Amino acid sequence: MNTYRWMSRQFFSFYLTWGIFLPYFTGWMIHAKGMSVSQASLIMSLGLVVRGLSTLFAFPQLSDRFSSKFLINAMTLGTIIALLLSIPADSFMSLMVVVLFLHFFYPTLMPALDTAAGVLVQHRQLHDYGKSRSWGSLGFVAGGMILTLFTGRFGDEVILWGLLAGLLVFISLGLLRAPQVLSEKPQANDKVKGGMLKVFKVKHFGIVLIIVILLQAAHASYYNYGYIYLQEINTPTYLIGAIINIAVIAEIIFFMMADKAFRNFTPGSLLILAALGSTIRWILVFAFPSVAVFSISQVLHACSFAMGHYAFMQYLIKNIAPELITKAQGIYAAIAMSWSTAVFTVFGGFLYEIEPGYAFLGMVVSTIPSLLIAIVYKKLERKSELEAEMAG
Repeated sequence: MNTYRWMSRQFFSFYLTWGIFLPYFTGWMIHAKGMSVSQASLIMSLGLVVRGLSTLFAFPQLSDRFSSKFLINAMTLGTIIALLLSIPADSFMSLMVVVLFLHFFYPTLMPALDTAAGVLVQHRQLHDYGKSRSWGSLGFVAGGMILTLFTGRFGDEVILWGLLAGLLVFISLGLLRAPQVLSEKPQANDKVKGGMLKVFKVKHFGIVLIIVILLQAAHASYYNYGYIYLQEINTPTYLIGAIINIAVIAEIIFFMMADKAFRNFTPGSLLILAALGSTIRWILVFAFPSVAVFSISQVLHACSFAMGHYAFMQYLIKNIAPELITKAQGIYAAIAMSWSTAVFTVFGGFLYEIEPGYAFLGMVVSTIPSLLIAIVYKKLERKSELEAEMAG
Protein backbone atom coordinates (compact mmCIF):
# COMPACT_ATOMS: atom_id res chain seq x y z
CA MET A 1 0.00 0.00 0.00
CA ASN A 2 1.00 3.65 -0.31
CA THR A 3 2.43 4.37 3.15
CA TYR A 4 2.91 8.09 2.44
CA ARG A 5 -0.77 8.42 1.59
CA TRP A 6 -1.82 6.44 4.68
CA MET A 7 0.40 8.42 7.05
CA SER A 8 -0.61 11.75 5.53
CA ARG A 9 -4.30 10.83 5.83
CA GLN A 10 -3.86 9.91 9.49
CA PHE A 11 -1.99 13.13 10.24
CA PHE A 12 -4.61 15.22 8.40
CA SER A 13 -7.66 13.67 10.05
CA PHE A 14 -6.23 13.77 13.58
CA TYR A 15 -4.91 17.33 13.40
CA LEU A 16 -8.21 18.48 11.94
CA THR A 17 -9.68 17.66 15.37
CA TRP A 18 -6.64 19.09 17.17
CA GLY A 19 -7.24 22.35 15.29
CA ILE A 20 -10.57 22.51 17.11
CA PHE A 21 -9.41 21.32 20.51
CA LEU A 22 -6.20 23.28 21.04
CA PRO A 23 -7.29 26.86 20.27
CA TYR A 24 -10.96 26.61 21.24
CA PHE A 25 -11.50 24.10 24.06
CA THR A 26 -10.54 26.53 26.84
CA GLY A 27 -12.92 29.05 25.28
CA TRP A 28 -15.64 26.39 25.21
CA MET A 29 -15.25 25.77 28.95
CA ILE A 30 -15.40 29.51 29.65
CA HIS A 31 -18.25 30.49 27.35
CA ALA A 32 -20.35 27.32 27.06
CA LYS A 33 -19.81 25.87 30.56
CA GLY A 34 -19.47 29.10 32.53
CA MET A 35 -15.97 28.53 33.88
CA SER A 36 -13.76 31.47 34.86
CA VAL A 37 -10.36 31.95 33.22
CA SER A 38 -8.62 30.69 36.37
CA GLN A 39 -10.90 27.63 36.62
CA ALA A 40 -10.39 26.73 32.97
CA SER A 41 -6.64 27.23 33.38
CA LEU A 42 -6.55 24.91 36.39
CA ILE A 43 -8.53 22.22 34.56
CA MET A 44 -6.30 22.38 31.48
CA SER A 45 -3.14 22.40 33.63
CA LEU A 46 -4.23 19.32 35.56
CA GLY A 47 -5.20 17.79 32.23
CA LEU A 48 -1.64 18.32 31.02
CA VAL A 49 -0.34 16.53 34.12
CA VAL A 50 -2.58 13.54 33.34
CA ARG A 51 -1.55 13.74 29.70
CA GLY A 52 2.09 13.56 30.77
CA LEU A 53 1.51 10.52 32.97
CA SER A 54 -0.38 8.82 30.15
CA THR A 55 2.26 9.44 27.49
CA LEU A 56 5.21 8.71 29.78
CA PHE A 57 3.96 5.48 31.34
CA ALA A 58 0.75 4.15 29.76
CA PHE A 59 1.67 4.80 26.11
CA PRO A 60 5.06 2.99 26.09
CA GLN A 61 3.65 0.06 28.07
CA LEU A 62 0.65 -0.32 25.77
CA SER A 63 2.91 0.04 22.72
CA ASP A 64 4.81 -3.04 23.92
CA ARG A 65 1.59 -5.07 23.95
CA PHE A 66 -0.55 -3.83 21.08
CA SER A 67 -0.04 -2.83 17.46
CA SER A 68 0.09 0.85 16.51
CA LYS A 69 -3.17 0.57 14.62
CA PHE A 70 -5.04 -1.00 17.55
CA LEU A 71 -3.62 1.50 20.03
CA ILE A 72 -4.57 4.51 17.90
CA ASN A 73 -8.14 3.26 17.49
CA ALA A 74 -8.51 2.40 21.19
CA MET A 75 -7.30 5.83 22.29
CA THR A 76 -9.68 7.49 19.82
CA LEU A 77 -12.62 5.53 21.20
CA GLY A 78 -11.72 6.55 24.76
CA THR A 79 -11.59 10.19 23.59
CA ILE A 80 -15.05 10.01 22.07
CA ILE A 81 -16.49 8.52 25.27
CA ALA A 82 -14.89 11.31 27.34
CA LEU A 83 -16.39 14.00 25.09
CA LEU A 84 -19.84 12.45 25.34
CA LEU A 85 -19.53 12.47 29.13
CA SER A 86 -18.70 16.19 29.06
CA ILE A 87 -22.15 17.02 27.69
CA PRO A 88 -24.03 16.53 30.99
CA ALA A 89 -21.12 17.88 33.11
CA ASP A 90 -22.50 21.11 34.59
CA SER A 91 -20.22 21.85 37.55
CA PHE A 92 -16.54 22.63 38.04
CA MET A 93 -15.80 19.26 39.64
CA SER A 94 -17.71 17.14 37.13
CA LEU A 95 -16.20 18.98 34.18
CA MET A 96 -12.71 18.66 35.64
CA VAL A 97 -13.07 14.89 36.08
CA VAL A 98 -14.29 14.45 32.50
CA VAL A 99 -11.55 16.65 31.02
CA LEU A 100 -8.89 14.74 32.97
CA PHE A 101 -10.34 11.54 31.53
CA LEU A 102 -10.17 13.15 28.08
CA HIS A 103 -6.50 14.06 28.56
CA PHE A 104 -5.60 10.47 29.35
CA PHE A 105 -6.67 9.35 25.86
CA TYR A 106 -6.74 12.18 23.35
CA PRO A 107 -3.23 13.75 23.41
CA THR A 108 -1.64 10.29 23.37
CA LEU A 109 -2.61 10.10 19.71
CA MET A 110 0.16 12.63 18.90
CA PRO A 111 3.13 10.52 20.02
CA ALA A 112 1.36 7.45 18.64
CA LEU A 113 1.21 8.98 15.15
CA ASP A 114 4.76 10.37 15.33
CA THR A 115 6.01 6.98 16.51
CA ALA A 116 4.26 5.31 13.57
CA ALA A 117 5.88 7.81 11.19
CA GLY A 118 9.31 7.28 12.76
CA VAL A 119 9.02 3.50 12.43
CA LEU A 120 7.99 3.82 8.79
CA VAL A 121 10.97 6.11 8.07
CA GLN A 122 13.40 3.69 9.73
CA HIS A 123 11.88 0.79 7.76
CA ARG A 124 12.34 2.86 4.58
CA GLN A 125 8.60 2.83 3.89
CA LEU A 126 8.24 6.60 4.39
CA HIS A 127 10.86 8.85 2.83
CA ASP A 128 9.76 12.37 3.76
CA TYR A 129 8.55 12.83 7.34
CA GLY A 130 8.23 16.60 6.92
CA LYS A 131 6.08 16.39 3.82
CA SER A 132 3.77 13.84 5.40
CA ARG A 133 3.54 15.84 8.65
CA SER A 134 2.59 18.94 6.66
CA TRP A 135 -0.77 17.26 6.00
CA GLY A 136 -1.33 17.31 9.74
CA SER A 137 -0.78 21.05 9.79
CA LEU A 138 -3.14 21.42 6.84
CA GLY A 139 -5.76 19.48 8.78
CA PHE A 140 -5.25 21.81 11.74
CA VAL A 141 -5.97 24.79 9.50
CA ALA A 142 -9.04 23.13 7.98
CA GLY A 143 -10.47 22.27 11.41
CA GLY A 144 -10.06 25.78 12.75
CA MET A 145 -11.36 27.50 9.62
CA ILE A 146 -14.45 25.31 9.37
CA LEU A 147 -15.21 25.74 13.07
CA THR A 148 -14.89 29.52 12.85
CA LEU A 149 -17.78 29.60 10.38
CA PHE A 150 -19.99 27.75 12.84
CA THR A 151 -18.96 29.56 16.04
CA GLY A 152 -19.63 32.91 14.37
CA ARG A 153 -23.18 31.80 13.64
CA PHE A 154 -24.10 29.42 16.47
CA GLY A 155 -21.74 30.39 19.31
CA ASP A 156 -19.07 28.49 21.23
CA GLU A 157 -21.42 25.62 22.10
CA VAL A 158 -20.73 24.18 18.64
CA ILE A 159 -17.05 23.59 19.51
CA LEU A 160 -17.80 20.28 21.24
CA TRP A 161 -19.96 19.00 18.38
CA GLY A 162 -17.30 19.85 15.81
CA LEU A 163 -14.69 17.98 17.86
CA LEU A 164 -16.94 14.92 18.14
CA ALA A 165 -17.69 14.89 14.42
CA GLY A 166 -14.00 15.08 13.52
CA LEU A 167 -13.07 12.22 15.86
CA LEU A 168 -15.80 10.01 14.42
CA VAL A 169 -14.25 10.56 10.97
CA PHE A 170 -10.78 9.81 12.37
CA ILE A 171 -11.78 6.51 13.96
CA SER A 172 -13.65 5.50 10.79
CA LEU A 173 -10.48 6.01 8.74
CA GLY A 174 -8.48 4.20 11.41
CA LEU A 175 -10.47 1.03 10.84
CA LEU A 176 -9.20 0.80 7.26
CA ARG A 177 -6.09 -1.23 6.32
CA ALA A 178 -2.78 0.10 7.65
CA PRO A 179 0.86 -0.63 6.68
CA GLN A 180 1.69 -4.18 7.77
CA VAL A 181 4.51 -3.16 10.14
CA LEU A 182 2.03 -0.99 12.08
CA SER A 183 -0.60 -3.73 12.24
CA GLU A 184 1.72 -6.30 13.78
CA LYS A 185 1.56 -6.98 17.51
CA PRO A 186 5.00 -6.47 19.12
CA GLN A 187 6.87 -9.70 19.81
CA ALA A 188 8.22 -10.49 23.27
CA ASN A 189 11.82 -10.09 22.12
CA ASP A 190 11.03 -6.58 20.85
CA LYS A 191 10.36 -5.35 24.37
CA VAL A 192 13.20 -3.51 26.01
CA LYS A 193 13.37 -3.67 29.79
CA GLY A 194 14.71 -0.51 31.34
CA GLY A 195 14.14 1.22 28.02
CA MET A 196 13.32 4.56 29.63
CA LEU A 197 16.78 4.71 31.23
CA LYS A 198 18.47 3.39 28.08
CA VAL A 199 17.12 6.35 26.09
CA PHE A 200 19.03 8.73 28.36
CA LYS A 201 22.23 6.81 27.62
CA VAL A 202 22.01 7.85 23.97
CA LYS A 203 24.55 10.58 23.31
CA HIS A 204 23.21 14.12 23.92
CA PHE A 205 19.58 12.95 24.39
CA GLY A 206 19.33 14.67 27.76
CA ILE A 207 20.46 18.10 26.53
CA VAL A 208 18.29 17.92 23.40
CA LEU A 209 15.32 17.01 25.58
CA ILE A 210 15.93 20.02 27.86
CA ILE A 211 15.98 22.35 24.84
CA VAL A 212 12.70 21.07 23.39
CA ILE A 213 11.08 21.08 26.84
CA LEU A 214 11.82 24.80 27.13
CA LEU A 215 10.76 25.48 23.54
CA GLN A 216 7.40 23.73 23.88
CA ALA A 217 6.68 25.22 27.33
CA ALA A 218 6.84 28.68 25.77
CA HIS A 219 3.63 27.98 23.80
CA ALA A 220 1.48 27.67 26.93
CA SER A 221 0.04 31.19 26.89
CA TYR A 222 -0.60 31.08 23.14
CA TYR A 223 -2.38 27.72 23.27
CA ASN A 224 -4.57 28.56 26.23
CA TYR A 225 -5.06 32.33 26.01
CA GLY A 226 -4.45 33.20 22.37
CA TYR A 227 -8.16 32.90 21.52
CA ILE A 228 -9.38 35.06 24.40
CA TYR A 229 -6.47 37.51 23.96
CA LEU A 230 -7.58 38.16 20.39
CA GLN A 231 -11.02 38.95 21.79
CA GLU A 232 -9.35 41.19 24.40
CA ILE A 233 -7.72 43.35 21.69
CA ASN A 234 -11.09 43.65 19.89
CA THR A 235 -10.43 41.32 16.98
CA PRO A 236 -13.55 40.79 14.83
CA THR A 237 -14.94 37.31 15.54
CA TYR A 238 -14.85 36.29 11.89
CA LEU A 239 -11.10 37.00 11.75
CA ILE A 240 -9.99 35.07 14.85
CA GLY A 241 -9.89 31.66 13.16
CA ALA A 242 -7.98 33.06 10.20
CA ILE A 243 -5.41 34.74 12.46
CA ILE A 244 -4.88 31.59 14.52
CA ASN A 245 -4.38 29.65 11.32
CA ILE A 246 -1.64 31.96 10.04
CA ALA A 247 0.64 30.07 12.44
CA VAL A 248 -0.39 26.75 11.01
CA ILE A 249 -0.01 27.91 7.41
CA ALA A 250 3.56 28.90 8.28
CA GLU A 251 3.97 25.46 9.87
CA ILE A 252 2.67 23.75 6.73
CA ILE A 253 5.09 25.64 4.50
CA PHE A 254 7.95 24.75 6.82
CA PHE A 255 7.16 21.02 6.93
CA MET A 256 6.68 20.86 3.15
CA MET A 257 10.09 22.37 2.46
CA ALA A 258 12.03 21.14 5.50
CA ASP A 259 13.30 17.81 4.12
CA LYS A 260 15.00 19.57 1.22
CA ALA A 261 15.69 23.07 2.53
CA PHE A 262 17.22 21.93 5.83
CA ARG A 263 18.83 18.71 4.66
CA ASN A 264 22.31 20.03 5.53
CA PHE A 265 21.29 21.56 8.86
CA THR A 266 22.09 19.66 12.04
CA PRO A 267 19.51 19.39 14.87
CA GLY A 268 21.67 21.84 16.87
CA SER A 269 21.47 24.53 14.18
CA LEU A 270 17.72 24.09 13.86
CA LEU A 271 17.22 24.32 17.63
CA ILE A 272 19.14 27.61 17.78
CA LEU A 273 16.95 29.10 15.04
CA ALA A 274 13.80 27.79 16.75
CA ALA A 275 14.71 29.36 20.10
CA LEU A 276 15.64 32.68 18.51
CA GLY A 277 12.39 32.84 16.53
CA SER A 278 10.34 31.94 19.59
CA THR A 279 11.92 34.70 21.69
CA ILE A 280 11.24 37.31 19.03
CA ARG A 281 7.66 36.08 18.64
CA TRP A 282 6.57 36.57 22.25
CA ILE A 283 8.34 39.92 22.63
CA LEU A 284 6.47 41.19 19.56
CA VAL A 285 3.08 40.12 20.93
CA PHE A 286 3.76 41.92 24.22
CA ALA A 287 5.39 45.06 22.82
CA PHE A 288 2.75 45.73 20.14
CA PRO A 289 -0.75 44.69 21.34
CA SER A 290 -2.51 44.97 18.00
CA VAL A 291 -4.27 42.61 15.63
CA ALA A 292 -1.79 43.38 12.86
CA VAL A 293 1.36 42.63 14.89
CA PHE A 294 -0.17 39.51 16.45
CA SER A 295 -0.94 38.29 12.94
CA ILE A 296 2.63 38.96 11.78
CA SER A 297 4.06 37.20 14.84
CA GLN A 298 2.08 34.10 13.92
CA VAL A 299 4.50 33.45 11.04
CA LEU A 300 7.19 32.73 13.64
CA HIS A 301 5.28 29.60 14.68
CA ALA A 302 7.31 27.99 11.88
CA CYS A 303 10.35 28.52 14.13
CA SER A 304 9.00 28.27 17.65
CA PHE A 305 7.04 25.05 17.12
CA ALA A 306 7.61 23.46 13.71
CA MET A 307 11.38 23.84 13.54
CA GLY A 308 11.85 22.70 17.14
CA HIS A 309 9.67 19.64 16.62
CA TYR A 310 11.34 18.80 13.31
CA ALA A 311 14.80 19.10 14.89
CA PHE A 312 13.81 16.66 17.63
CA MET A 313 12.38 14.19 15.11
CA GLN A 314 15.56 14.36 13.04
CA TYR A 315 17.67 13.72 16.14
CA LEU A 316 15.36 10.82 17.04
CA ILE A 317 15.47 9.15 13.63
CA LYS A 318 19.26 9.43 13.40
CA ASN A 319 20.17 8.44 16.95
CA ILE A 320 17.44 6.35 18.60
CA ALA A 321 17.09 2.61 17.96
CA PRO A 322 13.65 1.49 16.65
CA GLU A 323 12.83 -0.43 19.85
CA LEU A 324 13.41 2.72 21.92
CA ILE A 325 11.37 5.15 19.80
CA THR A 326 8.14 4.76 21.80
CA LYS A 327 10.08 5.40 25.01
CA ALA A 328 11.69 8.57 23.59
CA GLN A 329 8.37 9.77 22.18
CA GLY A 330 6.67 9.11 25.51
CA ILE A 331 9.27 11.17 27.37
CA TYR A 332 9.04 14.00 24.83
CA ALA A 333 5.24 14.02 24.83
CA ALA A 334 5.02 13.85 28.63
CA ILE A 335 7.61 16.39 29.66
CA ALA A 336 7.95 18.74 26.69
CA MET A 337 4.39 18.69 25.35
CA SER A 338 2.53 18.24 28.65
CA TRP A 339 4.12 18.91 32.02
CA SER A 340 6.22 21.89 31.04
CA THR A 341 3.19 23.39 29.30
CA ALA A 342 1.07 22.70 32.40
CA VAL A 343 3.48 24.66 34.61
CA PHE A 344 3.65 27.56 32.19
CA THR A 345 -0.15 27.53 31.71
CA VAL A 346 -0.56 28.32 35.42
CA PHE A 347 2.28 30.87 35.19
CA GLY A 348 0.73 32.43 32.08
CA GLY A 349 -2.74 32.49 33.65
CA PHE A 350 -1.39 34.35 36.68
CA LEU A 351 0.29 36.91 34.41
CA TYR A 352 -2.78 37.18 32.15
CA GLU A 353 -5.01 38.25 35.03
CA ILE A 354 -2.49 41.00 35.90
CA GLU A 355 -2.14 42.17 32.29
CA PRO A 356 -2.90 40.01 29.20
CA GLY A 357 0.33 40.99 27.42
CA TYR A 358 2.44 39.83 30.36
CA ALA A 359 1.34 36.24 29.72
CA PHE A 360 3.24 36.28 26.42
CA LEU A 361 6.27 38.25 27.59
CA GLY A 362 6.65 35.77 30.45
CA MET A 363 7.40 33.01 27.95
CA VAL A 364 10.89 34.39 27.33
CA VAL A 365 11.76 32.97 30.76
CA SER A 366 11.75 29.69 28.84
CA THR A 367 12.96 30.68 25.36
CA ILE A 368 16.14 32.54 26.33
CA PRO A 369 17.56 29.59 28.33
CA SER A 370 16.63 27.27 25.46
CA LEU A 371 18.64 29.48 23.08
CA LEU A 372 21.69 29.46 25.34
CA ILE A 373 21.57 25.68 25.83
CA ALA A 374 21.06 25.13 22.10
CA ILE A 375 24.26 27.08 21.43
CA VAL A 376 26.10 24.82 23.89
CA TYR A 377 24.61 21.73 22.22
CA LYS A 378 25.68 22.97 18.79
CA LYS A 379 29.28 23.11 20.04
CA LEU A 380 29.01 19.57 21.44
CA GLU A 381 27.50 18.43 18.17
CA ARG A 382 30.38 19.94 16.21
CA LYS A 383 32.90 18.35 18.56
CA SER A 384 31.30 14.93 17.97
CA GLU A 385 31.46 15.47 14.20
CA LEU A 386 35.17 16.33 14.37
CA GLU A 387 35.86 13.26 16.53
CA ALA A 388 33.99 11.08 14.02
CA GLU A 389 35.99 12.57 11.13
CA MET A 390 39.28 11.96 12.92
CA ALA A 391 38.26 8.39 13.80
CA GLY A 392 37.31 7.79 10.17
